[in-house]
Amino acid sequence: MNDVAVLGAGMHPWGKWGRSFVEYGTAAARAALADAGIGWQDVRSVVGADTVRGGYPGHVAGATFARALGWQGARVTSVYAACASGAQAIDSARAQILAGLAEVVLVVGADSAPKGFFAPAGGDRPDDPDWLRFRLLGATNPAYFALYARRRMALHGDTVDDFAQVKVKNAAAGALNPYARYRKAVSAGQVASSAVVADPLRLLDICATSDGGAALVLSSMEYARGHGAGNPVRIRAVSTVTPTYPRTVLDLPDIATDSAAAVEPPSTGFRESIARAAYEEAALGPEDLSLAEVYDLSTALELEWYEDLGLCGTGEGAGLLREGATALGGRIPVNASGGLASFGEAVPAQAIAQVCELTWQLRGTAGERQVAGARAGITANQGLFGHGSAVVAVR
Repeated sequence: MNDVAVLGAGMHPWGKWGRSFVEYGTAAARAALADAGIGWQDVRSVVGADTVRGGYPGHVAGATFARALGWQGARVTSVYAACASGAQAIDSARAQILAGLAEVVLVVGADSAPKGFFAPAGGDRPDDPDWLRFRLLGATNPAYFALYARRRMALHGDTVDDFAQVKVKNAAAGALNPYARYRKAVSAGQVASSAVVADPLRLLDICATSDGGAALVLSSMEYARGHGAGNPVRIRAVSTVTPTYPRTVLDLPDIATDSAAAVEPPSTGFRESIARAAYEEAALGPEDLSLAEVYDLSTALELEWYEDLGLCGTGEGAGLLREGATALGGRIPVNASGGLASFGEAVPAQAIAQVCELTWQLRGTAGERQVAGARAGITANQGLFGHGSAVVAVR
């Protein structure tokens, strides 16, 4: 196994703080270093997950965080892959460790997000599919989420109450998480009475945009043992796969599907292939999982992830939710952290934050939201432009 150890995990609480992303990332980094029990001088590489809204320093996040912590000669890497940036940063750090380039790597992601939904930067960019879907279709992120919700309703019979129950479940978990932005239980009635944003989704069905930061200290297994960590949480697999031609289901920011005239559609959809690659590398399957952290941009999209991760069959996600399997105390808790429903999006940090949650759960230190006997977990999200993201961690 090409395992690397998770020596430390740290976060800056999510919210709308109105300060620089550098402050959030630096606070998370220091927390991760303290958790690992090592000093900044011991870190030989820094991998930063970039934010594209934080000005020029956001495009070189590795160096930005290294400078904020104090120049000490470590190599730096900066990664941007939209919502998958954090997972690609973890993958880059793991590759450096396994290649022998660094024994200890600090991974950091942080963001200061704008108010409201994400919108494209100014100027004309007709070769940018994200710019095109906004300018040609007016398809904001909430509209995109609503299209997926309508598709699930049409194909599988999901209901608006099913979507509301995802929020209820995640809010209950988030209320127990000191890093979450929203720490209050929510009822289905409150979801139903919140404003319609993009039918059938209401305000409480859709994640917010947030400020926040997350960091991990990763090391070789040899370094971990020498540091006194005999049985650390281990990252066993990272999937960063891309789609396979043809894509027969519309998936924004693309505004048209590939043609299947010349090539038969693949048997596995894109999100399903993300998880499959992670399972194959980790040599385990969905039946081996104790929990999952998924990118619940909307309540309906969480149900889609249940199926893509193989936790149930196609169209069975709502049934899995209804039986309580994905809630805390259920057979396979999903988003024990509270998910984006409780945190909101801080794009470069979120995939790292997901692994922080797996780390605490697998250590047995997650407090009131602890999943009993947690031994293996998976994260999953999808970045724009074909960026897949899944991480498997074990103990």
